[in-house]
Amino acid sequence: MTLTEDDVIRILKLVEQSTFDELQLESGELKLVVKKKGCGPAVVESGSAVTGTTPASSAPARGPETPASEPDGRKDRKTKTVTEKEGLVPIKAPLLGTVYRRPSPEAPPYVEVDSFVKEDDTVCMIEVMKVFTAVKAGIRGHITEILVETNAMVEYGQPLFLVKPEAGSA
Repeated sequence: MTLTEDDVIRILKLVEQSTFDELQLESGELKLVVKKKGCGPAVVESGSAVTGTTPASSAPARGPETPASEPDGRKDRKTKTVTEKEGLVPIKAPLLGTVYRRPSPEAPPYVEVDSFVKEDDTVCMIEVMKVFTAVKAGIRGHITEILVETNAMVEYGQPLFLVKPEAGSA
């Protein structure tokens, strides 16, 4: 995969306009790391390194363990507590992008609350720069909660659905 200067500029603009502080993209020998809000320089590597910086805002840098919406990390603790307490397993976003819960606007959603899913069932799609990635359940069980809606921007590792595992599949 190769990126032109225009591609990198478009990616930088998308990241700057998003709520994300960091983007990491790897494909073969290409590695693109973009950080904003005072998090340091952006780096593009493909054989040889090209280094630049993204525009930094005056906001203080946050560590990767602290979500943007909760400065003290309460959001992560709440999600962890809920899933541990109720024995639920999250289906997490494998990449950042825009979620689509339906294969097309007129089609029914891939899954609803109480839907039974198997490991290879598609639960949603995530789109990044017109490339769609199917998100697989990865577990057998019943969807107990839907944490995102269509057109929501999600980050890597963000919980999308909560699943109550089928007995013996956790």
